[in-house]
Amino acid sequence: MVYKWFPPRDLVYSSNVYGFMERFGFKSYGELVRRSVEDIKWFWGGLPEWLGVEWFREPREVVDVSGGVEWARWYRGGLMNLAYNVVDRPVKMGLGGKEAFTWVGEDGSVRKYTYLEFKGEVDRVASFLRDIGVRRGEVISIYAPMTPESIAVMLATIKVGAIASPIFSGFAPPAVAERLVLAGSRVLFTLDGYYRRGSVVNLKASADEAVGIAESMGNKVEYVVVARRAGIEVPWVDGRDYWYHDVVKGRRIPQEAEEMDPEEPALLLFTSGTTGRPKGAVISHAGALLQPSKEHYFNLDIKPASSDKLWWVTDIGWMMGPWQVIGAQFLGASHLMVEGAIDHPERGRAWRLIEEFKVTHFGFAATVARMLRKVASDLVGEYDLSSVRAFGNTGEPIDQPTWMWVMRDVGEERRPMINLSGGTEIFGCFLLPSPVVPLKPSTLWGPGLGMDIDVFDDYGRPVRGERGYLVAKKPAPSMTRGLWKEPERYIEVYWSRFPGVWYHGDYALIDEEGFWYLLGRADDVIKVAGKRIGSAELEAALTSHPDIAEAACIGMPHEVKGEVIVCLATPKRRVEDREKLALETFKIMVEKLGKPFAPEKIVIVDELPRTRSGKITRRVIRDLARGEEPKELSVLENPESIEKLKPVIEEIKREVT
Repeated sequence: MVYKWFPPRDLVYSSNVYGFMERFGFKSYGELVRRSVEDIKWFWGGLPEWLGVEWFREPREVVDVSGGVEWARWYRGGLMNLAYNVVDRPVKMGLGGKEAFTWVGEDGSVRKYTYLEFKGEVDRVASFLRDIGVRRGEVISIYAPMTPESIAVMLATIKVGAIASPIFSGFAPPAVAERLVLAGSRVLFTLDGYYRRGSVVNLKASADEAVGIAESMGNKVEYVVVARRAGIEVPWVDGRDYWYHDVVKGRRIPQEAEEMDPEEPALLLFTSGTTGRPKGAVISHAGALLQPSKEHYFNLDIKPASSDKLWWVTDIGWMMGPWQVIGAQFLGASHLMVEGAIDHPERGRAWRLIEEFKVTHFGFAATVARMLRKVASDLVGEYDLSSVRAFGNTGEPIDQPTWMWVMRDVGEERRPMINLSGGTEIFGCFLLPSPVVPLKPSTLWGPGLGMDIDVFDDYGRPVRGERGYLVAKKPAPSMTRGLWKEPERYIEVYWSRFPGVWYHGDYALIDEEGFWYLLGRADDVIKVAGKRIGSAELEAALTSHPDIAEAACIGMPHEVKGEVIVCLATPKRRVEDREKLALETFKIMVEKLGKPFAPEKIVIVDELPRTRSGKITRRVIRDLARGEEPKELSVLENPESIEKLKPVIEEIKREVT
């Protein structure tokens, strides 16, 4: 019998979405979702008022698709500013003395900002940007982790009508330079350095190298603004480099927000660029404000103007960083930003931070949850985690054992798992549950509000009970406004496979009861003897073994069979007989998936390559299997794992090909 989680009655009746359903007469959440996707003008037209968006001028039309569904234009005739709604509006509402966020350093330092204090910080940065002639529509790049200064720069940039482009703080200089050139940035914000697992990362040195590479490619960076965090000596270029504290010092002039068309860009978010050059997702003021705010309110159940505190383990350079900041602060709640690793300096750091700062909503990538289960599951009972009302997962499918561990061992079956999936290109989610629906292990429940999502087969036909491709049949305000300076590529990537339908590149399944599941990226789908299977399904079966912590399964080229399944797995504890463990997992996989999907080889390894946000990077393993040099290894938390895997992969190739 399949396990089902049902939300406690008090959770349901106290939720934001239940109150909304009562107000509008909806008998179920499913009925509300259906109405929202059948009549997107009703939903997206009413949402700004329901959430409390403040316009400088009300729009006259919700959506205009006269240029084609691919180029839908939202809130025509309106004027607004995302940063005004996130920074100024809460103060105007009387929340100036309320905590906006807390930042925690790996060394134990803590900084807290009220909404009024943060508005002052944003206004000082905005004043500086205007003084140096930052123009409307100009891109300001931010190469830094989540800090008070980096999010102040992001929102000040948006407030003056420019475009904020956060860059992952773990990228190596060539990757940063590529993004500077693509954006055409003449202003770069960074830090002197930051802490990571007890070591200081000299970020300014990396920024200088990136600026040099960018200039050799024809893009001159005129201003490098550096916030002091680590207190280390850094290289300096007079006339170009400025300390953050110097440029904002003494500025007390309140800054008026630029009145922007809702369609104008607020964020330029580059994808990782692991397959070709990075794609620049252009997120509008309306889309960047409404999508996270909607999801925080209806799905995470963050209460407006409350003491709720969201902590998502992320970076400002990934979509979830700005998503956290914008959604939580628009609602007048609070959020937590944490420097460094969640298991350093002590393995129970995550639990301690939740207890100390009364975190109410805790989100992560599935690999982070697996890591916590491996290194800190025995410490759960030593901390008071009663403040947590919901968990969140994104970035990759979550396997059933990890889902069950979070729900039962950590959440005591009283909190929902808001398992969500979308992408940088939509600055939010296609799929996610709400606190009022039942859940099955690993499920995402179904489409988000206002998101007309389906699963198609190869011929563009909706399928149920079969694996297929995740698509969106109607536009949404947060969808990227084309790709940065590449309109043709935008159509080719998202709208060409199924004309008039957004192809997202995820592999998905809707089961017989209507529960939705992600099976991995379509790129991760392995074709064995004419049958397709997603890497997530394979890995879920493999990690169901009680001694397996995490796994990565790929399709390895084979001269005769085309592709064969190869899996790498890490153990939860020291294992003497790895061959025996591999054989046990093989039997489980055959039992769960059938002989056609039996792996050609399972190898137990010490570690798998993963990003700082915890995601396992299967594309690195695929590159090694294909004899290609892996790209952009600077995103990895553990780049040394690559050298350890190389001989393992070579041995596998000799055995199976």
